[in-house]
Amino acid sequence: MHDAAAPLRAALKEHKLFIDGQYAPATSGKLFDKFSPVDGTLIARVHEAGLEDVDRAVKAARAALAGPWGRLTAKARCDLLLDLSQRIAARSDDFLEAEVADTGKPRKMAAELDIPRGAANFAVFADIIKNLGSEFYDTPTHDGLGAINYGVVRPKGVIGVISPWNLPLLLMTWKVGPALACGNTVVVKPSEETPATATLLGEVMNDVGIPPGVYNVIHGFGPGSAGEFLTRHPGVDGITLTGESRTGEAIMQAAAVGLRDVSFELGGKNAGIVFADADLDKAIEGTLRSAFLNSGQVCLGTERVYVERPLFEQFVARLKEGAEKLVIGAPGDPGVNLGPLISKEHQRKVLSYYEKAREQGATVVTGGGVPVFGDARDDGSFVEPTIWTGLAEDSAPIREEIFGPVCHIAPFDTEEEAVRLANDSEYGLAAAVWTENLARAHRVAPRLEVGIVWVNSWFLRDLRTAFGGSKRSGIGREGGVHSLEFYTERSNVCIKL
Repeated sequence: MHDAAAPLRAALKEHKLFIDGQYAPATSGKLFDKFSPVDGTLIARVHEAGLEDVDRAVKAARAALAGPWGRLTAKARCDLLLDLSQRIAARSDDFLEAEVADTGKPRKMAAELDIPRGAANFAVFADIIKNLGSEFYDTPTHDGLGAINYGVVRPKGVIGVISPWNLPLLLMTWKVGPALACGNTVVVKPSEETPATATLLGEVMNDVGIPPGVYNVIHGFGPGSAGEFLTRHPGVDGITLTGESRTGEAIMQAAAVGLRDVSFELGGKNAGIVFADADLDKAIEGTLRSAFLNSGQVCLGTERVYVERPLFEQFVARLKEGAEKLVIGAPGDPGVNLGPLISKEHQRKVLSYYEKAREQGATVVTGGGVPVFGDARDDGSFVEPTIWTGLAEDSAPIREEIFGPVCHIAPFDTEEEAVRLANDSEYGLAAAVWTENLARAHRVAPRLEVGIVWVNSWFLRDLRTAFGGSKRSGIGREGGVHSLEFYTERSNVCIKL
C-alpha cells in the first residue's frame, strides 16, 4: 500500500518563537497542532504567542534599530543580506523539507520556485539598495545665490509582517527582504498553517551574523491572538500583509490608531482573456498553470476564463484534456502536478463552492469532487481539478474568490465585451491576455483594472517592477524601488547657499 506520509513522517517538530536572536517557548504556555495536509497526521506542535511575547518581540526589534543594525552602513547591511541569500540556498534541502511538510505541495515545485525565489528576494533588494541614488535639485533664489535640495531616506522603523500559507517562504521574504535592505527591523507572524520556514530562517539569520532583534517570529492566529496583538501594538510603525481582503479590512482598522502605514496584497478573482487569434497551445498551457498551479492556491491564479466564441468549444475540450492529465498526489509521488489543499478547513470551503456551482446550474466539464486513493492520502485535503461552464456572471462561484484548482470558462463576442467582463469584479489583482495581435494586446492590457497584466504568459515576474493590486485586491506597490515608498520615510534637505 502507498504510504503517502512516509517522506514527511520524521520526529514530531516543535516550533518555538524566535525573539531577539533566540528560540523561546511562548510565555502563554499555549501550543497548537499542525497537521499534514497530505494525510491528516500530526506533524508539529507550535507555540502560540501571547500579548507579552509580542511585546517582547516588538521591543527587541526597536532596540535593534537603535543598536548595531541601525549603525550599519547600507553597504554593510546589504552585504549581510547577500550572504543570507547564499546561506538559504546552501541549506535549500532543509527549507525544502520544511516547506513541503507544511504545505504538501509537489517537491519539484517547491524546489524550483519557493526556495530559490525565497533566497533571491534578499539578494535582489540588497542589490537595489546598494545601487540606489537620490534626487537633487538646484533651486534659484531671489538673491541670485540659490539653494540646493536633496532627498534622503531613512527606515520606517519596526515592520509587522503578516505572511500567508500558499507560498510561505517566498511571500514572507518578499516582505522581509526589502524591509531589512532599507534598514528596518521586522516582527513576522507567519500563517498558523505554515510555521516551519519562517522559524528555520531565524537560525540562518544568526549564522550570518545579523544582529539579534532584527528578525523576530511570533506564531499564532488572527483575532485574539498574535496577529491582532501585533497589528495593534503601538511600537509597530508599519504593517504589511499578503492575505484575504477581510483580514486587510481588520488590520486597517487597527492601523488607524496611531496612523500607521499599511501595504496590502489581498484577494483576487483574476480573469484570463483568450482571443480567437491566440496561439492555442500556449494559451492552454498558460491557463492550465494559472488555474491549477499549487492546487489553485495562488493569489494571481485565473478563476475566470473568457474565450472568444469561435475558439470556445475547442478551448474547453483542450483544457479539459489537460486538466485530466494532471497527476494528483503526495509531494514525492512520481510525476505529481497537484498536491493537497492546505487544510481540511480549506478543503471544506472549496468543496462548498463545487456544490454551489452545481446548484446554480454549472456544467461540470471535469472534476468537481475528491479523488480516492485507497490509502492514507484519503485522510488528506485533496480535491479534483475542476472546470465549469454555464454559470451566470452574478453567481457566487464567479463573484467570490475560491482559491482552489478551479476555473469557469465563458464565451465572448467582442473586444469591448471581454474587457467589460474581466473588469466586472470587486477585485483587481491580475489578468492574462492571450492574442497574437500586437495592436490588440496594447489596446486591451491598459484597460484592465488590475495591478499586473500578462500578455501571452503568466506568473512571469521581474522583481524590479511595481507589484500590487487595485480595488479590493490591495493597497500600495512593492518591488524594486517601489518598495521604498512603504519601507522608508523620505525627507528633503534644503540648503540655502
